[in-house]
Amino acid sequence: MNDNEYMRRVRAIEGRLFRVAQAILWREADSVDAVQEAVFKGWMKKDRLNDADRLEPWLTRILVNVCRDMLRRRKRDPVPLPEQISREDRLCEDLQLRLALKALPEKYRLPLVLHHLQGWPVADVAAALGIPRSRAASRLHQARKALRALLDGGDE
Repeated sequence: MNDNEYMRRVRAIEGRLFRVAQAILWREADSVDAVQEAVFKGWMKKDRLNDADRLEPWLTRILVNVCRDMLRRRKRDPVPLPEQISREDRLCEDLQLRLALKALPEKYRLPLVLHHLQGWPVADVAAALGIPRSRAASRLHQARKALRALLDGGDE
């Protein structure tokens, strides 16, 4: 894949990459930085991508790793509530759902975001997270169950 083809494809998926980063980092500025870093790392290693049709899962996996690195550097400092609820945050319209998603552990939140909000098939979710398909399906099931419990618990 040449440089122009890579950038054309990246521009087409940039919004989805941003939403994945926001699901992990929750800060808009950090999410933008993470996407830029992941795109750069992907560009540097694009020759290692065997199947150009798998660019999005491959780049998403790079992005997830970049986000995890950022969280480690940040040492999970608590995010002030107003920053969590910024107007620019387009991940979810409903505050209760957003807070419930944030409460989920990352291993459940990521498959849920990729599958339900991004519309990815389970196989692509598994590839992006570097886990077997069966584990991705199991995590999706557990995530839906946990999210339902959080949302039902919030109504009482």
